[in-house]
Amino acid sequence: MLNLLGNIMVILLMLLGGVITVAMFVSIIVIIGWKIYRKCKYGYSLYY
Repeated sequence: MLNLLGNIMVILLMLLGGVITVAMFVSIIVIIGWKIYRKCKYGYSLYY
């Protein structure tokens, strides 16, 4: 029983880590896209 519970915990933690990693990756891509959009439309700097 403890082995089954341990395996379930490992699987849940792996899924949680994967979701967090994908969310961070997507947010970085969105921020870079937003900065490029503002640079093209308004001429703002990419660094601020």
